[in-house]
Amino acid sequence: MQTLYSLEAQENTKEVEAQKILQKHFEYSRQLLVYLLFFLTEIARYAEKDSVLRSSKHLPSELDKNVNTKLAGNLLLWGILEQDSFKKALKQEKPELIDHGELVRKLYLELRDTDEYKKYIGEEKREKKQEKEILEYIFNDFLLPNEAFESHLEEYFSNWNDDAGMMQKLVSGFLNKITAFNFQEIISEEKAGFAHDLLASVMEKKGVSMDLIRPKLKNWDADRIATLDMILMEMGVCEFLYFETIPPKVTINEYIDLAKDYSTPQSGQFVNGILDNIHKELVLEDKMHKVNFKAS
Repeated sequence: MQTLYSLEAQENTKEVEAQKILQKHFEYSRQLLVYLLFFLTEIARYAEKDSVLRSSKHLPSELDKNVNTKLAGNLLLWGILEQDSFKKALKQEKPELIDHGELVRKLYLELRDTDEYKKYIGEEKREKKQEKEILEYIFNDFLLPNEAFESHLEEYFSNWNDDAGMMQKLVSGFLNKITAFNFQEIISEEKAGFAHDLLASVMEKKGVSMDLIRPKLKNWDADRIATLDMILMEMGVCEFLYFETIPPKVTINEYIDLAKDYSTPQSGQFVNGILDNIHKELVLEDKMHKVNFKAS
């Protein structure tokens, strides 16, 4: 969807160039995911740095000498830092080059005052459940709602607003199964293949899609319909016709959700109405015979 939308501003884009743009979107998402986890580990590890800084004061107080560093030794944290594909991703993406030090310090000091953090360090024992819960709290409930952190991400990652929901799910999935996660392939080969095929089919079969969409627009001026709505309907039609593993109802529901999330307030209902009418027509005329677009 993002790739097709970006192509609207370009004329006569060849498919090979479009596929490169799509691949770039995958890479941008990976860079963002790596940075989010890097930042999370930096927050957790700052507990140790805070201890060193406070104990090295000219006249440290007893409180300064006894800073709790439990978070810096979090078992899941070190599982992340020692995960092979994550270490490789850090070398490739170099997230440390982004100016983050002062923000990490400020956010850690805020975190230190939260009830959740105080409860965590108040427990002497380390339990896997608690180790994971504190990192989940820091990411989901402390960092993501923080305006300063959000502004920081928006400054360095133009895809943050579009990818935020997906990133939250990916981080959650990673924290649940860190050893099985591969940062060199955050999107499976099957899903990446589907994305490339869907992009190619929308570009190749634009005429076919528009022949089905235009008659359903009735009194709507096609030029005045939101660009994103047209793209979503073209994608939906291509799934109807060329992707046999996807049930039509699933297609319609997915594009309703995308329209609601990314387009206008009325887009969900509009896209639903058009795609539903096209689907009913295809079934009625016995044209709902899915074939691979490459063979059609």
